[in-house]
Amino acid sequence: MAQRGEGHVTMKITPIVFCAFLAVALAQPARAQTISIVTTPSGSFTNSAGAAMAKVISEKGKLRAIIQPQSQQGMIPVEAGIAEFGLGNAFDLTFYATGTGDYEGQGAKTKVRMVAALIPYRVGLHVRADSDMKTIADLKGKRIAGGFNAQKTIARITEALLATAGLGYKDMVEVLAPNVSRAADDFTAGKTDVLFFALGSAAVKQAAATLGGVRVLPTEDSPEAMKRVQSVLPGSYETEVAPAPGLDGITQPTKVLAFDMVLCTNVEVPEQTVYRVTKALYENKDGLRAAFAPFNLFTPDAMAKPVQDVDFHPGAAKFYREIGLLPKS
Repeated sequence: MAQRGEGHVTMKITPIVFCAFLAVALAQPARAQTISIVTTPSGSFTNSAGAAMAKVISEKGKLRAIIQPQSQQGMIPVEAGIAEFGLGNAFDLTFYATGTGDYEGQGAKTKVRMVAALIPYRVGLHVRADSDMKTIADLKGKRIAGGFNAQKTIARITEALLATAGLGYKDMVEVLAPNVSRAADDFTAGKTDVLFFALGSAAVKQAAATLGGVRVLPTEDSPEAMKRVQSVLPGSYETEVAPAPGLDGITQPTKVLAFDMVLCTNVEVPEQTVYRVTKALYENKDGLRAAFAPFNLFTPDAMAKPVQDVDFHPGAAKFYREIGLLPKS
């Protein structure tokens, strides 16, 4: 029975009405837990991969996954507890966790944990398709993005690629850029002569469309060259890439540098949350590659590939033990 009060209407709640409200409430689906995945800036390879993962996790993992494009490396906000998950690469995760490499003097990080090895970053130095530069050695004295104060890892990878030809930043004209997205803009605008980027990235595709095509310079693979690379980028490896749709700049089999993309989390993220994320990724390669073609290279049974000096999160380890990727404890 409705009762009129001071400018508003109230309703007497009878047992029958209360039961009706309760039934409606219980019929509503529970709101999915929201998790965030930190990626590099919009348009980057990692950002596109993160978007594909968020889609699959949201659809299959009974979680609401969102991506957070940031200029800093993914494991930094994860360690700080600002985000549940972060994308990065294997060597950088080791450096960060141990306080070495680009994180020298910052101390070891105790909360970051490994979730999964995903797909290889295949990276290269791109020039305009009509450029007369054919090898990395030809880049000596040319303009190249550097600095990367918001993404120190990019400078290290670029240095490793230059090292295959016995070059370094000291041999180049360095044009400062805070991150890879700015570097791509500068390359497209003609401010630099060469662009570092992961193969298959949206930014490379945009540069190719704007400039009439790009070309990837092959990486030298001599034992001496790879020894120089390992001194800068431990754990990296060389791989040959064949022409394929979506790989701008690859018109013939080309040797490039590669290292693994990894997903990390914080030790305090609930075990069940990490378990569900790990399981969703493992079981849904088709959904991942439908959203982002480079996931064609994803090997679910390699997800438990370890990263030096970084332990697996218990939730990920539990799933891997159940399916036989890690030994039973």
